[in-house]
Amino acid sequence: MKDDTKLAAKRRLARIEGQVRGIGKMIEDDRYCIDVVRQVQAIKAALSGLETVILDDHLATCVEHALTSDNVDDRREKVEELVAVLGGKKK
Repeated sequence: MKDDTKLAAKRRLARIEGQVRGIGKMIEDDRYCIDVVRQVQAIKAALSGLETVILDDHLATCVEHALTSDNVDDRREKVEELVAVLGGKKK
């Protein structure tokens, strides 16, 4: 993973951690359910954004390297990994 991606991912994770702690406090404070659900949705969106950052880096580094190499098995493996992850199946 590139250094700038690591930094961006760590920042996003710190923000997400704060959001999760905030939901814990909302539940403890018996806040309105829909407000809690909205915060859960915000966290899901933040996690999706993090996933995109990490996948973009993976495509630009590992996958690109495999696709430009002469190793057919490595190329196949990277494509199969992506299909499994994007298709929601475990490899």
